[in-house]
Amino acid sequence: MSLATVLGLVSGIGLFLWSIALSTDNFMVFIDVPSVIMVLGGTFASTFISYEARYVILAFKRMGSIVFAQKMGRGVLTNEVGRVIRWGYIVQKNGLPGLEADAGKVRKQDRFLGFGIDLVISGYTGEEIRQIMSNTVETTYQRGLVQPAILKTMGAICPAFGMIGTLVGLIVMLDNMSDPSMLGKGLAVALLTTLYAVLAARIVFIPAATKLQQREDIVMFRNYLVAEGLALLAERKSPRYIQDKMNSFLDPAIHFSIDKQMKKS
Repeated sequence: MSLATVLGLVSGIGLFLWSIALSTDNFMVFIDVPSVIMVLGGTFASTFISYEARYVILAFKRMGSIVFAQKMGRGVLTNEVGRVIRWGYIVQKNGLPGLEADAGKVRKQDRFLGFGIDLVISGYTGEEIRQIMSNTVETTYQRGLVQPAILKTMGAICPAFGMIGTLVGLIVMLDNMSDPSMLGKGLAVALLTTLYAVLAARIVFIPAATKLQQREDIVMFRNYLVAEGLALLAERKSPRYIQDKMNSFLDPAIHFSIDKQMKKS
């Protein structure tokens, strides 16, 4: 569970409701079903028109995933360096067959890493592996950005339908100027649609898109780190060189140290 995400969502909605409670005792004035239908219905309809249904549905699924913790933390990056260094020792001792035997389970669990290991075992040069893996990283990243782009579009569409709802409410209000009892209803629709639209855009769609894009950025960074390590394996670089080259990608606070690991063992 991503505690920061949940706390941010709960506190954002909670502070909004608290401000309403401090302002009025008539909470029901902020509830209007036609306004919700107008904003969300219009936003969903426009999104399905703009994008293929498969990608829109996938965007909704990935939006729900932000409440779960990101698996690609800082410690994982350090572990990736350590794993490639260990493979460096294996290649020094047993050659590529040793790498193939040791990495068998990992190749099944991580497709990206498995693809890179297959390239190393196949005998590609380090530069060839860098080129191939770079293409893989970039295309994977671009595919991963489709869902955040859809959610950002929804965040941009929401206020537009809020404005449409405002116009509808004003038309209803002006059409019933002779009946004072209808003025309040029309004005409520006019204002609440804008309120719902801004809340949906700024608390749900845009923040979710930003977090998903940030996670894609982290995965891309990790993939470039691993790709460089695999290229160094193909070049038969020493484990110490692999350590220093891969550490150059990382914050010094999370550098992997062969010397510390040797002291622990």
